[in-house]
Amino acid sequence: MRKIDIIDACTDLGVSVDGAALGPEILTEDFSNENVGNIYILHADEDGKEKEKDNKKKNLKKLNEFNIELYNRVLKSIDEKKFPLTIGGDHSLVIASALASIKKNQNLGIIWIDAHGDYNTFKTTITGNIHGLPLAVIDGYEKMYLADFHNGSFYNPKNTVIVGGRDIDPLEQENLKDAGVTVFTTEEVHEKGMKAVMEEAVKIACDNTNGMHISYDLDVIDPVICPGVSVPAKDGINLEEAYEAVDQIIKYKNKLKSLDLVEYNPLRDIDSKTKVIAKTILESLINNI
Repeated sequence: MRKIDIIDACTDLGVSVDGAALGPEILTEDFSNENVGNIYILHADEDGKEKEKDNKKKNLKKLNEFNIELYNRVLKSIDEKKFPLTIGGDHSLVIASALASIKKNQNLGIIWIDAHGDYNTFKTTITGNIHGLPLAVIDGYEKMYLADFHNGSFYNPKNTVIVGGRDIDPLEQENLKDAGVTVFTTEEVHEKGMKAVMEEAVKIACDNTNGMHISYDLDVIDPVICPGVSVPAKDGINLEEAYEAVDQIIKYKNKLKSLDLVEYNPLRDIDSKTKVIAKTILESLINNI
């Protein structure tokens, strides 16, 4: 069993909705597990957070400052032979966690379990929320402004897989097609089964790579079941499919180099429904990877 470093990435600078910055510490409060080496808590500077829709580079400076800190923390955990499990926070933080992992592992694929593609660029973004860009940044498709701190490899779009996608902007869809990213929609998950979809995703991500990074966004789950996220997308995967994805992550843990669980927003939760789901996922992963 690997020793795990949990890194609480407390930020919501990448989205105009407040609350995701509060999620990590709630999920790890009073947390104790023999598989965990350390719990590191990193806080972004949220003072004066920008929310204007017309500003396409909202909170850019502070977001980059936070991601540099997170990037260096993940690098240290890997150097110390720990498995980095980063808890968010909004999805823009994965620019740091995923790029740190590929810097150390040199050649990785990535599985993005998410209702959204997160493959906008500064030219195609509608909202200007940077949490809609991170996968494009990680793949080197949008390198401007957000990855200057990284001097390693980027992920190959051909080894990039989105699982559960359903709320993807038209221009973002064009970016994904242009880059060559594989997208399994929520509908395909329902039709084929999460087990079959994840098996195919792992095959694509690990084709001629040294392993994979997986990023699990809670908004992939239907918001009726899992309401505590910043940007809910209707008609999501069900709870059985959500937990099956976790089972498949565990099944392929020998290929897994790093992991994120992101976008829990306690300010949007109802009767702690999302907290219970997120903690169940987290505990299952920690006990089995």
